[in-house]
Amino acid sequence: MTFFYPVKLIAAVLYPDEELWNWTINALSILWGPPEDASEAFLFAVTEYYADIAPVLYRRFLSFGRMRNGADLPGWKHDSCKVERASGSSRKVNIDPGYVNGARLVLASTKDHAHRVYVGGGIFAEVTLRYRFKRWVSFDYTFPDFTDSRYYAFLSRVRNRWLEERAASKEDAE
Repeated sequence: MTFFYPVKLIAAVLYPDEELWNWTINALSILWGPPEDASEAFLFAVTEYYADIAPVLYRRFLSFGRMRNGADLPGWKHDSCKVERASGSSRKVNIDPGYVNGARLVLASTKDHAHRVYVGGGIFAEVTLRYRFKRWVSFDYTFPDFTDSRYYAFLSRVRNRWLEERAASKEDAE
């Protein structure tokens, strides 16, 4: 028996310009279908870690339609790494896939750390934010740009769609 853990697939994308943003949307659409929603662009200036991509970067999010199985997180990260490699001789974008459900935002990483859990295939999962008392709450290890509220409107829209789709799937099962 296969267990289905219903989540909404999202991707956090770091990119330097609109051309690469549009290229990334097209590449991810081939893998996961057309995006259901996209966030506005946010200037990303919290670390020099990604300076190899470009001196000025932006972060945007995409969410994808229909419920997905959260157990597929390692495969999504492997897919996103292939897209990163296809972006140029040195990567031109950074893509962190993950998911939103009613309680949390989880992001996948290829890098281990004390707060990440190994989920298989060389991939680690991190609960980046939790939803508690009707708001998004960060942890002491949460990436600095996720600790203020700039992404919360988009994440809340995705969470609300998860709630609606979850309720509809329960009604269909009855």
